Amino acid sequence: MHDAAPPDSPLRRFGSWTLIAAVIAITAVAFGYVGGWLAPQRLTPARLIDQFQRNAGTFAGYRRNHAKGVCVAGHFDSSGQAMAYSAAQVFAPGRTPVVGRFAIPGSNPYAPDGSVPIRSMALRFTQANGQQWRTGMNSMPVFPVATPQAFFAQLQAQQPDPATGKPDPAKVAAFFAAHPETAAFRAWAKTAKPSASFATENYESLNAFVFVDAHGKRQPVRWRMVAEAAAAGDAAGKAGDADYLAADLAERLARGPLRWQLQITLANPGDPTDDATKTWPGDRRTIDAGTLVIDATTPQQGGECRDINYDPLVLPAGIAASDDPLLPARSAAYADSYLRRTSEEAHLTGTAAAQPEKQP
Repeated sequence: MHDAAPPDSPLRRFGSWTLIAAVIAITAVAFGYVGGWLAPQRLTPARLIDQFQRNAGTFAGYRRNHAKGVCVAGHFDSSGQAMAYSAAQVFAPGRTPVVGRFAIPGSNPYAPDGSVPIRSMALRFTQANGQQWRTGMNSMPVFPVATPQAFFAQLQAQQPDPATGKPDPAKVAAFFAAHPETAAFRAWAKTAKPSASFATENYESLNAFVFVDAHGKRQPVRWRMVAEAAAAGDAAGKAGDADYLAADLAERLARGPLRWQLQITLANPGDPTDDATKTWPGDRRTIDAGTLVIDATTPQQGGECRDINYDPLVLPAGIAASDDPLLPARSAAYADSYLRRTSEEAHLTGTAAAQPEKQP
């Protein structure tokens, strides 16, 4: 039987250093995989955000999507009806402060408001216990695709051709032909028109989430904000005004607060929770969780919403993510966008418009 090596012997020291080196190597490989360094074709948050920049250019200090927007503030008055399904404090009777943001899709903060028919609403609810609920919603019934990979492919297909400055129609058509799940969105988009007001839109969560009650029971849900303001029609009469949405919002708020009803739809067993391209049947039970009241607006250059990352996975106890693969992808992409814009020289406090830096 051989004697063990002394604790401070060269053999022991060599073994210790070998173990440490192995741990470092394994950690490096893990980070390399997560970062996409060892798999160049693997979709990463950076590749997704890079594609947004290729499509529209880089506007320093701005979000890479939903770049044009306006900050708002207000509160949420809970009805108490959602307490039976979620232990989140925001649903207990009472008032929760809200900081929000209205926006239009796209990476260009100077795009005309009528350039797209979709409007978005992002909200941060801050509970009395310090926990937050952040949510981003859109004024469309479904998302075009069901996976991050398909969304990336859509962005690639829509990248402008350098020769024309516009997407290649053949590439766009080929993408849609390869992705029949886009049919519901395309059917909606054919008749959708840009609205004349943020205030009259209904906003959908699109992704499913899970409510968890005080006993741990889980209930898949989707939610929507339903406007109390009457629909104002499309924006055809405002074709000459590129920034009518912010002006309309300020005018309405000067007359009084704006309100939306938070409606929670409860899924039945078997309803898809991992596919934002599919709606749930209209007969699903819906509860009125309370009223969102927006009573103030500020330009995004100096408003509180400017520095908020509306990450949909910032959730309080009582609300959890579903198995929708878009949710972790949204969270990761938002984080990458946030880090980029906050590390740049922000052109949000000056008077001159930032010029895009076109990507190769």
